[in-house]
Formats: sequence, C-alpha cells, structure tokens
Amino acid sequence: MRLAVIGVNHKTAPVELREKLSFGVDLPHAIDELKALTDGSVIVSTCNRSEIYVKLPDDLDGSDVATNSTRIQPVGLSESVQKIRAWLADFKGLALDEIAPFLYIYEDDRALNHWLRVAAGLDSMILGEPQILGQIRQAVAISRERGAMGCGFDWLTQQVFAAARVVRRDTKVGAQAVTLGFATAKLVTQIFEDPYRLTFMLVAAGEMNRLVAHNVAALGVGRIIIANRSRERAESLAAELTDMSKNANRVVQIELVPLEELDGYLSQADVVSSCSGSMNALITCDMVKSALKMRRHRPILMVDLAVPRDVEPSVGDFDDVYLYSVDDLQHVIAGNLEERKQAAVEAELLVSQLVLDIEHQMQVQTARTQIINYRQAAEIHKNRLLATALYRLSQGDSAAEVMTEFARVLTQTLTHAPSKLIRHTAQTAQPEVLDMITNTLNHAYRK
Repeated sequence: MRLAVIGVNHKTAPVELREKLSFGVDLPHAIDELKALTDGSVIVSTCNRSEIYVKLPDDLDGSDVATNSTRIQPVGLSESVQKIRAWLADFKGLALDEIAPFLYIYEDDRALNHWLRVAAGLDSMILGEPQILGQIRQAVAISRERGAMGCGFDWLTQQVFAAARVVRRDTKVGAQAVTLGFATAKLVTQIFEDPYRLTFMLVAAGEMNRLVAHNVAALGVGRIIIANRSRERAESLAAELTDMSKNANRVVQIELVPLEELDGYLSQADVVSSCSGSMNALITCDMVKSALKMRRHRPILMVDLAVPRDVEPSVGDFDDVYLYSVDDLQHVIAGNLEERKQAAVEAELLVSQLVLDIEHQMQVQTARTQIINYRQAAEIHKNRLLATALYRLSQGDSAAEVMTEFARVLTQTLTHAPSKLIRHTAQTAQPEVLDMITNTLNHAYRK
C-alpha cells in the first residue's frame, strides 16, 4: 500500500495561507474530486493544519523517489503526488508556485510516521493535546460517507487510531494539563468524583471562559449557569455547549442569568470560572461566606482567570474553597509542559516502533491479497487447460495423449514462475534466502 500526505501546518505556513488552504463546507466536494486521483483519501483541516492523506494507486512507477523534507520542495515526487499537489492549488484557486514552498509532502513510511505523530498529538501546537484524534476520526467518517475509503485504506486508519491510543496510554505525553481550560477540567476531576452531579458557573462569557467551558462541559457536568452582561453572547455560548452535549449523547441543563444576580446563584455552584475584565472584584468574601453557609460547607472550586482579579484573594482562606488564580494555573502548566516534553522523547520512540509494526501488518495484508490473486490466476489457467483437454476428448483424441499434454503444460506453467524467482533470488538476495525458497518449493513435491 502506497501512502502519502500533502499539507501545511502552524510550523510551515503563515496563518494567511493556512486560511486559504483550509476546508470547510467544501470538504465533501473535495473528497469527491480526489476519488478520481487516489484509491482513498482523508482531509484533516483544523485551525493549525490542512492535510490530505491519500492511498496512492497501486500501479505507480517503481522508480519514483520519495525523498522529502519540510519546507524544501521535493525533487523526486511520484506522478500521482504531483497531480494531487496541482489539484490542491487548482481547487483552492491558488497558483502552485504560491503554495509549493510551504507544503510538506511525505510518502510511504514517512507519511505513516507523520500521521501517527499527528494523531498522538506530537505534532500539535500544544504538545499532546487530545482534540486532534477526534478531528481525524471526524475526517475519516466524512470520507467513509462519501465512499472514499477503500478496504485497505480504512484498515490503515484503524491501525493509526489504535497506535495513537497506545502512545497516549503508555506515555505521559498527554497526561498533564497544559492549557487553562484543560487545567481547570483536570482540577474538577481531582476535587469531585461525579461530574454529572455538578453545577458549573461561568462568570462572563468571553473567549477565555468559553475555552474553559468547552473543557469542563466535556466532562459531562449536568448543569451550567452562565452569568453575563450581554445576553446575546451568553446565548451563543449556550448554543455551543448544547450542541456539544447532543453530539456526546448527554443531557445538560443551561441557565442564563444577569451578571448583577450573581450573588443569588453562587451558592448553587460547585465550580466557578470567572474572567470578566471588571476593574473591581465581582465575588467578595461576604458573598462566598454566605454561599458556603447555604451549601452547608460543601466545597467550591473557584478559578479566577481575570486580571484585575474577579475574586477577592482572601476567599482562598476559607476551608471549603479551592481558589486558583491565573498565575497559579500558569505555574502548573509550565511544569506540566516540561513533563510533556520529556515524555515526548519516549513517545517518539514508541511511534517509530508502532510504525514498523503497522508496516509489518501491511506486508502481511499485501501478501494475503497477492496469494489470493495468484491462486485465482492459477485456477483460471487450470480451467482453460481443462476445457481444452475436454474438448479434444470430445473430438475423439486419444485419452492418453490428451492427459499427457495436459500434464506437460500444467507442469510447465507451475514451474515457470518459481524458476524465475529462484534465478532472481540467486542474483539479488542472501544465500540463506535462496536456500529457504528452494527448500520450500522442493518440499512441496515430496508429499
């Protein structure tokens, strides 16, 4: 199986070009067009990358050279890859010369290695981030819906998914939180046991809190309260979180409240994330003290991402309050990122081994297909010879002569290809390989 990847990412192309090469509503149409150029294709398009993974046609010229390097335009591209590269420029209405210096192109084992690194989060802007694997799954699902996944290519994508899970399971590359949203969600799981029973309050619906909301909501919290000055922005965020819940087959209750009514709802919140941009504290010691009394001292996790701070620092002195400022989380993230970098070394070694394992399985798959094709060809040839023999018998030819000729031609056919293989092996392979082949063939006729 010949695999190739053509793409750009945050390392190789500026955001302006990544925007031009991104796929959105045009992705299904792109997959349909690629079916004419490939034996299978998947397009992964995110804010940080646009990549086309393809199974190249099996009838490629064996002289094609797959030497490629990031940001250096490959010289020995296969004809199929050149066509796909030209198609990409044409599909996006760009000149090939404009995008070529920013494209990376990998073939065969390098393409497989790249795909697995991407799926495991090793090639992401945030090392080890888990979202990319879900994005690849979604891309594969679209290709499958469009009939662009041949049996072999579909099998390969499943191997990539399985290998990525092994990397994340057996290394710590994704174990520690390295974003504010992820760090907040991690704190929730460390303090509380059952996310579904929690009420999560967002104080302000700006971009930072939106990212936190996505991470915490993904845990499966049962209720979300959004306190915001602008109801329109709160409604927009509520719609996003509702869609997330539906896609995950979960039910979430979302309430929108005016920011000035924050005090009345604080006692209902188990987790609070605040990032308002207000010049004065929105959550005071008196408010928290009153809320704790109503909660009968059930704990509250408060994450204050605002500068100036939304939560009075002395709130952290309460026994039942876990208060984290943006600086607290940044210190945690810095240490965790260093741990991820160290774990990435181990992960890269594991990826290399897993690529070899998948390539070995691909060889077994290829051999199985080739054996089936070989036996089918032999069966067709046998039937052709048998039909000739039966016809001669029907015409009154001597049975002995017919059977002798049938045996002679069949034996000649059976021995021709192995004889060529033995001569070729003698010229190109190690002596032990030649011995193995000849012993195997000779043993077949000793039974």
